[in-house]
Amino acid sequence: MKSLFGAVAILALVGASSARADITLTFEGLGNNAPIGDYYNGGAGGSLGIHFGPDALALIDNAHGGTGNFSNAPSCCTVMYFLSGPGDVMDVAAGFTTGFSFFYADQVGFTGSVDVWSGLDGTGSLLTSLSLPSTPNPYNVFVPIGVAFAGTAKSVVFSGSANFIAFDNVTLGNATPGGGVPEPTSIVLFGTVALGLAVKLRKRFV
Repeated sequence: MKSLFGAVAILALVGASSARADITLTFEGLGNNAPIGDYYNGGAGGSLGIHFGPDALALIDNAHGGTGNFSNAPSCCTVMYFLSGPGDVMDVAAGFTTGFSFFYADQVGFTGSVDVWSGLDGTGSLLTSLSLPSTPNPYNVFVPIGVAFAGTAKSVVFSGSANFIAFDNVTLGNATPGGGVPEPTSIVLFGTVALGLAVKLRKRFV
């Protein structure tokens, strides 16, 4: 069974979408297996007021000089993942509304979920939650998923089996992730999730 992480891992960095008012994080520009941390909070990724917890890492695919066991990421070659701990925690100091979305790929048989909270660090009220169905092809098909919600969110917790799931094009303010061209299978799965038919299954990335 393959994990997402090779010898060293890195999380993907996303930039702002040009045609939409939402913010999309692609993780491009981060190093292989580098902590995401404050990359989007005054770091090289911009002053977006977005901070990631210590478990959140960037991973570059092996075709572009990294150690990631994945391909076909929607924004080239860098994704977000975690090797240990509760998962990737993202804090947004100013908060965001309307919707939340991303692309993900995993290893069959490993479950995961994403929770959106009203407070920082996964606290306050749970505004919405997504279960992640297993993706069609281990680490090679990134599936879009998203949800609309009421209220203001200040944190998101990406949890599941460590080292068996990757996230990319994390989008704040829209139920459809920015960037990327999902394959037909991914489009069908996205529609299914939008109808509320979610099954928990994940993949490992290294």
